[in-house]
Amino acid sequence: MEILCSLSWLEQKVRKQKSLLWLRHLSNSWDEWVGVDRLMKHTEENVMKQQALDKKQGVDKNPKSGRSAQTKPKSSADAKLDKEDLKNNVSKGKKRKSDSGAEKDNVSLEKLVRIQIPSSLRKQLVDDWEFVTQQDKLVKLPRSPTVDDILTKYLEYRSKKDGMMTDSIGEILKGIRCYFDKALPVMLLYKKERKQYHEAVVDNVSPSTIYGAEHLLRLFVKLPELLAYVNIEEETLTRLQQKLLDFLKFLQKNHSTFFLSAYDGSKVSEGKGKGKDE
Repeated sequence: MEILCSLSWLEQKVRKQKSLLWLRHLSNSWDEWVGVDRLMKHTEENVMKQQALDKKQGVDKNPKSGRSAQTKPKSSADAKLDKEDLKNNVSKGKKRKSDSGAEKDNVSLEKLVRIQIPSSLRKQLVDDWEFVTQQDKLVKLPRSPTVDDILTKYLEYRSKKDGMMTDSIGEILKGIRCYFDKALPVMLLYKKERKQYHEAVVDNVSPSTIYGAEHLLRLFVKLPELLAYVNIEEETLTRLQQKLLDFLKFLQKNHSTFFLSAYDGSKVSEGKGKGKDE
């Protein structure tokens, strides 16, 4: 069973949408260049045609001044009817937009992978947040064991328990490592950790060889959102949920070995750029 590591396509999709919007605005804001061959000669017949077109569009041309004047203003009754029609159309438009948004949200919710994080690990996430954002403490890097070490230990644990090394477990662990390496700088760091990240992850080193269980656990909070963009069959999705839960239980079982009980007490400076909100 394969987990596709496809964070980059989200960035490409955003850039593509922005480009299309920019091109659409550009095309709408430019005037058309008309060649000489498309200009009409100044004859009585062509002047009558122009006046007929102006009348049809509601514009009365004054040949002396060369300025356009608006047609006779509408009566109060007509204006009231137009206002009511506009109000109804806006309401219908808002309703359609709301219905479309609700349908989109429902689809997204249906696709979300449900990962039940054990209570002791949820407490770990709370403590992690408090250490960094409230007490200005950081995880001392490099960590031991690293994310790579933990994934290797889990693979050995499953192989020993099952009596064999299954391809599906190996693919899932590769997927977790890939998602971790790509997601860490984008969505798994608090602002106060960004400076430390730039100092620790250099020369194309993988974050999974520097960071440990504390940051790996944060990935499982974001994983349902990330996997929602991957095309997974329902049966495969069910098996994936079971295996991810088994991995979390493995983290829980080895809590004292994998997780720090206290963070580095040095004061930290807030980094710049995107990160997790405090």
